[in-house]
Amino acid sequence: MKYKILLALFICSATMIFSGCVSTTTGRVTAGMPLISDTKVSRYPRNIAQVSAATEAVLARMGKLLSHDTINNYYEAKVNQRSVYVHLENVDNGNITQVSVQARTGVGADIQLAAEIDKQIALQLAVAQ
Repeated sequence: MKYKILLALFICSATMIFSGCVSTTTGRVTAGMPLISDTKVSRYPRNIAQVSAATEAVLARMGKLLSHDTINNYYEAKVNQRSVYVHLENVDNGNITQVSVQARTGVGADIQLAAEIDKQIALQLAVAQ
C-alpha cells in the first residue's frame, strides 16, 4: 500500500516538475516542457528586408502564415499542425540578420522542423541573390 502511494506521489511530482510554460521567440508564453531545446538560431549576411521577404515566402510555402509583426519582426505560422515562431534581429548595424526559428507541438518541441525551416530560409536567400 505504501509503495502505491509513493509511486503516485512520484508520478505527480515528476509531472509538475517537467511540465510548465515556455517562452516563444515572439515573447508569448505557451505550454510545454522547459528543458527541451526547440530553437534554431542562424545569422545571414543580408539586411533585414531581404531576410524578411525570404522568411515570409518560406512560411507561406510550407504552411499557413498566421501573423507578421512588422515593427518587432516576428512571424507566427502553422506548419504540419505545429506552431512555428520566427524572430528576426539586426546584428552589426544592419549588415547581419539573426534568425531565430522555434517549432512547437502541443506540449513538446520539434527541433527538426525548426532546422528545416531555417535551411529553407537560407536556400530562399541564395536563390534571391
